Amino acid sequence: MSEKKQVGTIYMNDFHTKQEFTAVFNDSLADRKTINLYFLNDHGFNIAQKDRDYNAVLNRADYLLNDGIGIKLGAKLWGVNLQENLNGTDLIPLLLQICTENSLSVYLLGSTQEIALSASKKLKEQHPNLIIAGTHDGYFSSDSEVVSAINQSRADVLLVGMGMPLQEKFIDRNSEVLKPLVRIAVGGFIDFASGTKPRAPKIMRRLNLEWLFRMALEPRRMWKRNVVGHAQFFTKVIWLKWRHDR
Repeated sequence: MSEKKQVGTIYMNDFHTKQEFTAVFNDSLADRKTINLYFLNDHGFNIAQKDRDYNAVLNRADYLLNDGIGIKLGAKLWGVNLQENLNGTDLIPLLLQICTENSLSVYLLGSTQEIALSASKKLKEQHPNLIIAGTHDGYFSSDSEVVSAINQSRADVLLVGMGMPLQEKFIDRNSEVLKPLVRIAVGGFIDFASGTKPRAPKIMRRLNLEWLFRMALEPRRMWKRNVVGHAQFFTKVIWLKWRHDR
């Protein structure tokens, strides 16, 4: 298991490559260990600075992986060199391939039921032997009914795509009663998998410019999150480092 390293108020895992993490993922499945897996970008970091409960949820994760250039640069200010962008949209297909090879079933929770079903269909096209145990939309008022549906499906892996901080909080508060071994907060993965939202071209992803592509698609929403949010993130990271070293 990779050592957790401090970035501000949050402790993150530092895996050097996707392959290093998938090996740990494989071992955990073989040992039947429960895993709560989350991803952190600068937007999530900003939320955690205003929401202490969410900050605690992130620090209780079994694995908290870095997502995006912002968190990578912010970590460097804390002397942490996060070598690879381990964003969920790129990593989850690798984990689904492991599920396929090991006949492990997957449950999709999030977005609308129509989009979740579409994502299920397209994931089956990409991974013909993938077992989808069920789907459920992300709009509900009762955790117990949803948890019951998930558990009755006998899924091995749960993908929760309800956005930060809802998805991580759902997993955390239901951690003791959820039966899937692996619970992953996947952000917009279900929307991307369904084809509802396009991903940035590969060249932009390699250059860590996916945020710019998304801002071009949703300028109003993403301007505040990316431009204003980046500034808030770096200001907070620098201030926390100064206070820590004082």
